[in-house]
Amino acid sequence: MKWVERLQNGLAKTRQSVQKSLRRLGRGHLDPVALEDVEASLLEADVGIHTVERFLEMLKDKTRVFSGTDPTAVLHTLLMDVLRKGETEPLEQLIRRGPRPFVVLIIGINGVGKTTTIAKLGHRFSQQGLQTLFVAGDTFRAAAIEQLDIWGKRTGIEVIKQKQGSDPAAVVFDGMVAAKARNVDVVLIDTAGRLHTKINLMDELKKIKRIIAREMPGAPHETLLVLDGTLGQNAIAQAQQFHESLGVTGLALTKLDGTSKGGVVVAIVDELNLPIRLIGVGEGEADLQDFKASAFVEALLPTDPP
Repeated sequence: MKWVERLQNGLAKTRQSVQKSLRRLGRGHLDPVALEDVEASLLEADVGIHTVERFLEMLKDKTRVFSGTDPTAVLHTLLMDVLRKGETEPLEQLIRRGPRPFVVLIIGINGVGKTTTIAKLGHRFSQQGLQTLFVAGDTFRAAAIEQLDIWGKRTGIEVIKQKQGSDPAAVVFDGMVAAKARNVDVVLIDTAGRLHTKINLMDELKKIKRIIAREMPGAPHETLLVLDGTLGQNAIAQAQQFHESLGVTGLALTKLDGTSKGGVVVAIVDELNLPIRLIGVGEGEADLQDFKASAFVEALLPTDPP
């Protein structure tokens, strides 16, 4: 299955809800009840209040001028305008243009898919000829170390690790030393999941960042926050907290497949002004791809629906 088809399948629940309300609205006369229905469906999809308000105003303005205004076309245009701001160049281009080793720190709360994201990125980078190193900085969960180790063996990527319960900062220090000694292209550092509201855990992440910077001034070159797309508006709150504490430079949205809250991608771009590096709609290696506004909007609101 092609990526666009997987994306369409993943966003099916969100798309069906939004399209149903748009069909009720129809063309021309804006029935107040139908407008409320559209507003509710977009908010339930977590598109975000600011985008929804702009859409309704655009729709009213256009309908005053053109009686046959197509609401779907209006929303399609607005979503493209918003989401283009979230597009960015592929990580590979950043890595090839950046310093060596290029250090990527992966952060996020428990269960969002950080370790799996690292594994998929490592596989992808290796296939493109980038020598990669994994650092198992999630020493809280033995399963995280084991999972990264398995992926390392599968992809031929070395894993810097210590036993469960070790000081994560010490593991990261070892990883930085190894990365410089082996002259690798890119270092992917896993970290333990932590609630964005727990100050002591965020302080631990700040310590890790300081150690990285001490061993290589200017690093980490990418602080990638992994967010669970099914969490909707909660994902935005997480991103705000992590960004304020650690200076997030890019986002990876996972688990968008099967969610009815896929509109959160729009809200995140609109409210946070952070680039979305990657989106994921499944567990397979090919299910984590670069974010493209046109592909996302087409999957959410096809211009030629079946």
